[in-house]
Amino acid sequence: MSNKQYDVVVLGAGAAGLMCAITAAQRSKSVLVLEKSNKVGKKILMSGGGRCNFTNLFVEAEHFISKNPHFCKSALKRFTPQDFISMVEKHKIAYEEKKHSQLFCINSSKDILNMLLAECNDLGVQILTDIDVESVKKLEAADQGMRYQIVTQSKLNQSIISCISLVVATGALSIPTLGGSGFGYELAKQFKLPLVPRHASLVPFMFTESIKNICEQLSGVSTYVMISCNKKSFEESMLFTHRGISGPVVLQISNYWHPGDEIYINLMPNINAQDILLTEKDKHNKITLQKYLNSHLPKALVLQLQELWWPIHKDKPLSEISNAELRSIGNRLNSWSLKPSSTEGYRTAEVTWGGVDTNAIDSKTMEARSHPGLYFIGEVVDVTGHLGGYNFQWAWSSGYSAGLVA
Repeated sequence: MSNKQYDVVVLGAGAAGLMCAITAAQRSKSVLVLEKSNKVGKKILMSGGGRCNFTNLFVEAEHFISKNPHFCKSALKRFTPQDFISMVEKHKIAYEEKKHSQLFCINSSKDILNMLLAECNDLGVQILTDIDVESVKKLEAADQGMRYQIVTQSKLNQSIISCISLVVATGALSIPTLGGSGFGYELAKQFKLPLVPRHASLVPFMFTESIKNICEQLSGVSTYVMISCNKKSFEESMLFTHRGISGPVVLQISNYWHPGDEIYINLMPNINAQDILLTEKDKHNKITLQKYLNSHLPKALVLQLQELWWPIHKDKPLSEISNAELRSIGNRLNSWSLKPSSTEGYRTAEVTWGGVDTNAIDSKTMEARSHPGLYFIGEVVDVTGHLGGYNFQWAWSSGYSAGLVA
């Protein structure tokens, strides 16, 4: 059984863990990264459709959700989007700005992962994969400055590893096929750190019964909408799926939805549907409501809405439908009230909402207040970003902040 000592051990070779390892190694610290999967950076590789939305040009605290909305500010100031962009440019990685100031690799997510691994390699960071952490304990009588001991199991052998600083960058519960797990929360519990309740987020919604049937009929149809829930609204494209609804706007609002909440879908954002329907009627319009709405919405969607909202008027010209009926239909077009039965859960969620309570962590260093040398960074912490590169920026910023002192 081998017994090795390091200045810093990082649990998890994802975005936050690798950034922390690089930053600590730049301070001439000996760094070991332990990854339970067979490959590093799996989530980096799949992100952004394989092109990695690695940050956003405009990152503010308002783009994040946490029990303490101010917690993320210090780390985000310490390592900004421009700092990461400088790193990308140093490695001559081609990137582009897309809508909403999102930055993507032009070629592949592999470029970002290879950049991080090249930095680790140049700095002598040691990375081990296929490693199971069997136990972690705090060393009461610090031997040679060592404060934590980790027992690991690989296919070949069991090891005891001691370190001065232990960084938990294990990610969270989202997308278990890419290595998501609750191990970081178990460690937090072991060290008696409080947890904020967790649930899947940046995730599609599912429905039951009649609405599910409509979604199945429309599977693959996309339309631009505004969705509102709990005083938050987002405008973007929505995609119908055979289970419910997805697309960027749905993932965004899922950060603010809780079981039992209704969502409100404006199918014609920036258009007062009541007004345009009544105006068309005043023109003594002989076309049907379906035909008129086909110029504003996907035809397949209009057909489904017709069966749902105005089946008895489907053959009538607009001019023969009462003003009250048109107002009712217009109101629904601008505020379609739906109650999701659930989300698709961690299987497809991009992030996990909640996590290690920020009250237990120093916002400047990511160090557990009650356990010197123990750090929590990235998704395991109760900081959840909007869609659009914000969660990666949190990973870079929190990893860097811990790496400066670990």
